[in-house]
Amino acid sequence: MNFNSAYSGKRVLITGHTGFKGSWLCCWLLKMNAVVIGLSDKIPTQPSIFEVLNLENKIEHHKGDVRNLDDIKPLIKKYKPDFIFHLAAQPLVSVSYQNPLETLSTNILGASVLLEAIREIDHPCAVVMVTSDKCYENNEWVWGYRETDAMGGKDIYSASKGAAELVFKAYFQSFFSRPDTPIRLATGRAGNVVGGGDWSKDRIIVDCIRSWTNAKPVEIRSPNSTRPWQHVLEPLSGYLALAASLYAEAPINGESFNFGPKSEQNRTVVELIEDLAVQWGFGDAKEAYFITSNTSYAEAELLKLNCDKAHSKLKWQSNLEYDECVRLLSDWYKKYYSSENGNMFEFTISQIASYEDRAQDRLISWAK
Repeated sequence: MNFNSAYSGKRVLITGHTGFKGSWLCCWLLKMNAVVIGLSDKIPTQPSIFEVLNLENKIEHHKGDVRNLDDIKPLIKKYKPDFIFHLAAQPLVSVSYQNPLETLSTNILGASVLLEAIREIDHPCAVVMVTSDKCYENNEWVWGYRETDAMGGKDIYSASKGAAELVFKAYFQSFFSRPDTPIRLATGRAGNVVGGGDWSKDRIIVDCIRSWTNAKPVEIRSPNSTRPWQHVLEPLSGYLALAASLYAEAPINGESFNFGPKSEQNRTVVELIEDLAVQWGFGDAKEAYFITSNTSYAEAELLKLNCDKAHSKLKWQSNLEYDECVRLLSDWYKKYYSSENGNMFEFTISQIASYEDRAQDRLISWAK
């Protein structure tokens, strides 16, 4: 699905727009000449990519709690969005151990309130609810999870995402499966997302950048955990393709889709850190980190997705090779922390343009 022209002039509501993925999505939509409306309860980090890119002055920025129906419904009524991307969430496994009820409330009730709010929409609207690869019952399989595999979770965060998917299915079957409804909706599942401008706590890339900018080696745990690392633009391209296909009335209403990188991009934590350290300028990558057993919660050793459904039904595929992902990531942070960081919004837009150019060169469907 080529979505380059799908969003021009369209009104797009994003919940959680002040976060890492939300800010990158705002940028891409602005590049495509969309009218962007955002709802978020706070600026989640300091520094904040949302503030660094000065997005508050480039979009319709609204403060509100996604768990409050009275914060969402007036925005939908006022702007009549053509597209809605629900990204608002408590996104950290570590925080879910510290604040389990807050995590459950934000991730389950927040999704429920969004679904309740769109029940009254009487105009065509495509809705993508973003959950996580951690929504699956993780059995540490060597093969990727399919969209039909069981929801579950051994920790609060994973359970909250699995539960949000179950709520989505119930709302769809109860209210949105009628052929006459103007609402078309789906869920998108992705994980292990990296990219410039992420300053969330307990994220390995963020820990690296914070340590290295202070000339210190980074402390890492679970060095041999394997992840399918992907640049933030990869799942965003999937969400955009998914929403555009929904809006074009492709026969995918009510379905879920995985978005992940090629299987050959799986790397251990220590491999990623060493490759990033080389990009950052370390002569000896092993001087960039030290390994600790200091962890207060369990982490999955292996979790990856099967993306055949997105390839088949959306003609979507990932774009970047592993080394390109690492380079984009490193370049963004090096630009930000340089003495001449200039206009980071324009630099971010240039990275999106570079990503699009690569996709066009590789004849990827959404970029043709």
